[in-house]
Order: sequence, then structure tokens, then C-alpha cells
Amino acid sequence: MLLVDSHCHLDGLDYQSLHKNVTDVLEKAQCRDVGFVLAVATTLTGFRAMTELIGERENVAFSCGVHPLNQDAPYDYAELRELASSPAVVAMGETGLDYYYQQETKVQQQASFREHIRIGRELNKPVIVHTRSAREDTLTILEEENVEACGGVLHCFTEDLPTARKLLDMGFYISFSGIVTFRNAEELREVARYIPLDRMLIETDSPWLAPVPYRGKENQPAYVRDVAEYLSVLKGVSLETLAMTTTHNFSQLFHIDSARLTATE
Repeated sequence: MLLVDSHCHLDGLDYQSLHKNVTDVLEKAQCRDVGFVLAVATTLTGFRAMTELIGERENVAFSCGVHPLNQDAPYDYAELRELASSPAVVAMGETGLDYYYQQETKVQQQASFREHIRIGRELNKPVIVHTRSAREDTLTILEEENVEACGGVLHCFTEDLPTARKLLDMGFYISFSGIVTFRNAEELREVARYIPLDRMLIETDSPWLAPVPYRGKENQPAYVRDVAEYLSVLKGVSLETLAMTTTHNFSQLFHIDSARLTATE
């Protein structure tokens, strides 16, 4: 059985007191059948630092992008395209819109979001989308920029069922994090029951949002197994079926040869 953490920030974990190094984190994950990780950037400077920290590994792929909450200063779209062109990069992002924390950068967020999708279409790399308090604008931009041409995933999904339906109509995948295990997340569980298995991904978004029973502690890729176990019960399927399907979905969306994934088992 192979599980994939489809969204984590490996560069953000506590390497001072909790983990020796990246290898230690990945070995802990492997012990729980989590054999592959997508490490996601939130700035271009951070992307460079993250790839230097992690290095080339068969069980780690990268995403390159600028988070909507990191739009205080302009950045070079040409530099984004150049970095994203690397064969080690399988996705654009994370990108998207966040009006919950920053209303004042709406214009910059929208321009950046559109550029990520355009580069994604050009490079044939899907987009990893973050959205908070920006449902309508997110859906509008995805549609206007023809996101179906490159595909994508709404990561750490916390929206409602109508939003999920619209994303599915666009060919999107929906990714669930540890939030689905939280006591007050019944509406999200309703969405998870609805989403077809063949359009579902699982993630940690570590170091944040640790699932029950680790809530309040630092998250890590190993804990994606807890998300998978919870969802398998919710969906009424075996853990093996959920693992096999979500790993296949990951391979399909990010154009990663399934042989590379199975080689890590």
C-alpha cells in the first residue's frame, strides 16, 4: 500500500527539536506507508531554499508558486516561469485568492492567480489552488483562464457542496486535509461523502492542521495516513482502496509516472 501526501511544506517543519532532517521526516512517513510527498512553495525565494534543503529525491516532487498572502511586494512572472520550467516541478502554486486575511491586495492576488494558470497552461502543469473568503472570484478566474487546459486541485478543501460541484464540472480534483477529522467539520464531511473517489486527493498541509488525534501539535507527512483512515471509513471503502485510488489520482493530475510512485514502496 502506498499513500501520497499531495501537499506539504517540508521546509516549514521543526528541524530543531522534532526532526533530525528531511530524511528523518520521510522515514517516519514511510513507516506509515506514506511513500511520496509533494513539497509546495509559497514564494520564489522560498522555492529556492526549499529545493536546496530537500535536494533531488525519488520520493519528493516540487510545486513552484507565490501564495496569495505573499503579494505585498511584486515579483517577476518571468522568474516564476523559469523556475517552474524545471523537470522537478510538477505543479504551479500554491496560488489562488485569500480575502479573509488580506482584502487590500485583491488586485495583486487576482493578477498573480491568473498568471499562474497561464504559465500552467503553457507548461502543461496543473495549478494548486488556495481559496478563503473568495469563492466567486476564484471560480470566475478559473473559468475565464480556461483552467481545464492544465487541470488543478483545490487544496485543503473547506468550501461548500455547490463549490465542489462547480470545481468537479471544471475537471478539478478536491483535496482533503486533517480538517475533515475535526469535531466541528460536519459540513466538510458531507462534501467528502459526495466527492467521487476518483477525484479525491489527501494531504497534510504540514506543518499546519494536524488531524485528530494530533490536533494542536505540528503536522507532518506521516499523519496523512490518519486522514486516509478517517476518509476510508467516511466513504465506506477499505484503506487499501482509498490509498490506491488517491495515489492513482495524484499520478494522473501531476503527470508522475506511476512506476516512480510504486518504486518508493
